[in-house]
Amino acid sequence: MTALLHRRLTLAGSITGAVLVALDGTVLTVAQPTLERDLHASFVQVQWTSTGYLIAVASLLVFAGRLGDRYGHQRLFALGILGFALASAGIGLAPGIGWVIGLRVAQGICGALLQPATLGMLRATYPRDQLGMPIALRTSAIGLSAAAGPVIGGALVAHLGWRAVFFLTVLPALATGVLALAVRVPAATVPAPVAPTIPVPPRVPSAGATDTSLAARLDLPGAGLLALSLLCLVHTLVTLPETGWTVVTVTGAVAAAAACGAFLRQERHTAHPLVPLGFLGAPPVAAALVVLLSASAAMFGTLLVSTYFLQDVLGLDPLQSAFRALPLAAMMVLGAPVAAVLQRRYGARRTTMAAMALLVLGILVLSHPGQAATTPVICGGFLLLGAGFGTVMVTATAVIVRQASVDRAGMAGGLQQTAMNIGPMLGVAVATMLMTFTAPGTAGGEPTAGGLHRTPEAFTSAMGTTLLVLASLAALGASAAAALSRRTKNTGASRPPTTATARNGREPAGASSRTADE
Repeated sequence: MTALLHRRLTLAGSITGAVLVALDGTVLTVAQPTLERDLHASFVQVQWTSTGYLIAVASLLVFAGRLGDRYGHQRLFALGILGFALASAGIGLAPGIGWVIGLRVAQGICGALLQPATLGMLRATYPRDQLGMPIALRTSAIGLSAAAGPVIGGALVAHLGWRAVFFLTVLPALATGVLALAVRVPAATVPAPVAPTIPVPPRVPSAGATDTSLAARLDLPGAGLLALSLLCLVHTLVTLPETGWTVVTVTGAVAAAAACGAFLRQERHTAHPLVPLGFLGAPPVAAALVVLLSASAAMFGTLLVSTYFLQDVLGLDPLQSAFRALPLAAMMVLGAPVAAVLQRRYGARRTTMAAMALLVLGILVLSHPGQAATTPVICGGFLLLGAGFGTVMVTATAVIVRQASVDRAGMAGGLQQTAMNIGPMLGVAVATMLMTFTAPGTAGGEPTAGGLHRTPEAFTSAMGTTLLVLASLAALGASAAAALSRRTKNTGASRPPTTATARNGREPAGASSRTADE
């Protein structure tokens, strides 16, 4: 197999994996009400079909990415997508809600295996200066699946029942997994520029930290602490909007902070850290993660509030609401390739800051529409959201993946995916809490059973304050983008990779170079 064909197959596999995961999440939302009725489940049980998946996937992303670094991204991708397909088929055949929840957790574990691999495979296959467009195409496909998911899911549920939405992804996932197992990495590739990476300083292990066992090399203690921290954080963010600050949510937040502190201490002292702090603390990486976290939080919090506004205040049905939000998905699909070109020409800093400004402007446009809001104003707000968020996904993701060496690409992809999973949950939690506590007559109260369903006047009053806070959160991300480099250039000489590099996805020793701001 030629290197060019291998690149194209890798890109196709990466896009397919990302699309199947995104599509699965959107069609599930449409199917949940019917699933609840057919399985005689409670509302809380149905919510756990989403919560269980989120907890599983978010807590394992970084460790799964590290497994890909060690055992091969293509192998982990194949394992993850085949497991994802089998879990989807199992859910479609599930006899009760307990089986659905358990299989959704299993699906989350498989999703954690394949998601970092979709980025790790790209980093290991494409030269650093050619990564922008593959990542942009992947982002466009995610935007397209997010737009098509509710429509496809609604049609399947209406004509074939909720089980059909889970069978939807089975055959494509099986075919992609089998192809990933069958394809072999070519023995040689075309010459590619050496990737500049963030140097990780030599570590001085503490006393007793000389264990060279597999558990030590994989940093299982660090993986466990990170998983515990993220598990507690996700559970807290998911339950906070419904219950407010209770003993359970406070305990979860404290446990998440304590586990995070223990994880950082573990990473400082171990000889084989899961996440090298030199990489995590590097200004470009830290800034890109903050940008992704704040942008996704602001975006999804705004989407939640705007959806309730369109349906509860303006009285639109779900289909009419979806059409009003269509410019968002369209701009993500069409704008992502443009973002890659802009980043290459103007650099990550200026492109990302401009994108965050568009995101802030879009939120501000939607923050005071009033009950007499016109369709052009609403569509314009969503268009700005899509243009800004789609660009941020391309630029910030490219920064994180590019800064990692090939043998740390999976870890970098896991960090990016973790930020993209935690951010939306944070945004939804913030939006729900603010809407609850700032609505007239409910200030200082606890979340009510009505959630965001309030009178039009009360909702509109709270909506303005909530979206202003979310806009401020996006502006915080824009300030963090100032730490990104304006332009990155290679200072190392280009050389063809060795056979071992092509087979193992690892750059030869001494192959790193430095990045410089112009």
